[in-house]
Amino acid sequence: MSGKGQKRPTLVAENRYATRRDAKPTPKPAPRKRKTATKKPKRRGPLGWLRAIIWFFISFVLKIGIAGGVIISLIIAGAVLFKSSSLPPASDLIDGRARGSVTMLDVNGEQFAWRGDQFAGMITASSVSEHLKNAVIATEDKRFYRHFGISPRGIAGAVRNNLAAGNGALSGAGGSTITQQTAKLLCQGQPYDPDIWATETAYEADCRQTTLWRKVTEAIYAMAMEVRYTKDEILTIYLNRAYLGAGTRGFEAAAQRYFGVSAAGVTPAQAALLAGLLKAPSSYAPTSNLQRSWDRASVVVGLMEDQGYITAAQAQDALTNPAQLSEAAQTRAGGYFADWVMDTGPSYFTEDTTEDVIIRTTFEPRIQTAAEEALDWVFENKVREGSEAQAAIVVMSADGAVRAMVGGRQTSIGGQFNRATQALRQTGSLFKPFIFSAALEMGHGPLDIINDDPLCLNVPGSGEWCPRNYDREFKGPITLTQALQESRNIPAIMLSESVGREAVQTVARGFGFSNDLANGPALALGVSESTLIEMTGAFAGILNGGSSVTPYGMEQLSLRRNAAVPLMGSGGGIGERVIREENARTLTWMMHQVIEQGTGQRAKIDGWQIAGKSGTTQSARDAWFIAFTGDYVTGVWMGYDNNTPLTGVTGGGLPAEIWHEVMTRVLDGMVPSPLPMDAPQGEPSTPVMTDDQAQGLIELILRELQNQ
Repeated sequence: MSGKGQKRPTLVAENRYATRRDAKPTPKPAPRKRKTATKKPKRRGPLGWLRAIIWFFISFVLKIGIAGGVIISLIIAGAVLFKSSSLPPASDLIDGRARGSVTMLDVNGEQFAWRGDQFAGMITASSVSEHLKNAVIATEDKRFYRHFGISPRGIAGAVRNNLAAGNGALSGAGGSTITQQTAKLLCQGQPYDPDIWATETAYEADCRQTTLWRKVTEAIYAMAMEVRYTKDEILTIYLNRAYLGAGTRGFEAAAQRYFGVSAAGVTPAQAALLAGLLKAPSSYAPTSNLQRSWDRASVVVGLMEDQGYITAAQAQDALTNPAQLSEAAQTRAGGYFADWVMDTGPSYFTEDTTEDVIIRTTFEPRIQTAAEEALDWVFENKVREGSEAQAAIVVMSADGAVRAMVGGRQTSIGGQFNRATQALRQTGSLFKPFIFSAALEMGHGPLDIINDDPLCLNVPGSGEWCPRNYDREFKGPITLTQALQESRNIPAIMLSESVGREAVQTVARGFGFSNDLANGPALALGVSESTLIEMTGAFAGILNGGSSVTPYGMEQLSLRRNAAVPLMGSGGGIGERVIREENARTLTWMMHQVIEQGTGQRAKIDGWQIAGKSGTTQSARDAWFIAFTGDYVTGVWMGYDNNTPLTGVTGGGLPAEIWHEVMTRVLDGMVPSPLPMDAPQGEPSTPVMTDDQAQGLIELILRELQNQ
């Protein structure tokens, strides 16, 4: 404590900051050094070492993978660029067919049949109907204008779907873009080589094989196309080369084949049907199964609507009114006729053509329809259900121009066995007009008398041979006209022997009989074989006045690129004279009596003059009927393919009824034309031979048979 009265000192705040120069700052305490303990190395356990090794390898693989990916990408890019530099202009890839096509026109100039690979000319992505272009893209590759040739998303989806379906990754859906499909159509640039592939079909099958390596090369080729061509050029190639069933290559050929229109003018319904064919051309072809192709088209219509290419109203209209086939495509008429024309023409213009050929033919659809309808009607109403009997029909003009042909009961199918042109069968009594032709040429008349008496010959080694008439009766002395009218066998044999077999054979060959003719007396019974078209042509020779006839179906052949210049004519028609015209007219009258009073009465048509002849072979294995009016000659054959005998059928029975049904339809609305015939004057007179002559012939036949 201070003393009293003493002043207290003044209190001041501490001066924290020195202001004087000599003042020294308060030194900061030095930081304390931490004592650091010595770190001992951490020991790795087994798991640690394993993790380290795994991480090392992962890092290594990633580095290698990245480096490898870069290298592979560079290799692929180089391959794509190299391949793109070698691709030809797009216009060179439009038509890659190894063979050409044949288009057949009927007498009206309308197309009715197609053969080979049809290609109707180039179209482009900008010239086809917008509906067709959109239908193809909607169905096959909706991202076509956005991808670079392949679609990883599409491939992944296809692989997933294939595996889910229990297939291999590459089995089933392929996820291919339009560009990849085009690459496949082009076989990745490898052209057809006949030295490598036996056929174009084998070549295409090889190109369609799916392997991992082929998928890789296909992808490279597709990307190369994307580099080389525009999208529309790729689509143009695709639209021209795609196979669309019924032998059509490209959408222009398909549009004409199925609808009779150009690809530029197809409707949404037609476009949907055509685009639907891309999935399975043969199965969905409308000429094979129209309902199946409609069902597929409805799926395409839905895709087009979903992707905004057509409105709901347009989609409903396409579903309500599906695409209809053209008349030619719908009827599919003339399959057998077209096959025959292909067979008769030179192979370098037909089966093996490398050009597009147009053949103008003698075919008449109206007559073909009549023949097919008549055959169907008879088999439905006159033949027992389940019968496997077959029939064939040929209709031709007097000059041999074939107007219609049915080669079997399956009338709408081509490429089958053609019984009208390929079946060699015994002719039976159908051969008899040749015998009577030879007799007329030898000076005999239609009213000459011949004996229809029993004839039996003892043939050494064979026993007794007793030819009989079909009715097992004998009429005694009858005229030649009656013998032909009733198809008597004994008079035919005796007449053939009287005029000479050589004369009969000469007449038969002159009228077109091309196969071997029997040398014995059985010649008169028609044991020699022929085809329906050949026999029908022979009867046409009688109608035209006695000159030979070569049946033909081709009138003119030309190339599509120069259609105005014909390269070939018919190659058929009327040839050399076989018998005198007056004898042909007499024979026609005699054959007219066959229809009026003889074995052909079922063929009668009111108001029309008809001449013809029936024929039935041994055991009724073949039944024939051929007859003619002033306008047409029509031949009918009926039998089994395996030569089984017909039951209760003769030439004057069902074949004559088929003939009647055919010609009733063909002649409907036509003005009847008279037959070129002359009736004989007078009464039955001169015998063909005396009894002594007849006995001499019998002895001659017997000696000949003994020497055989």
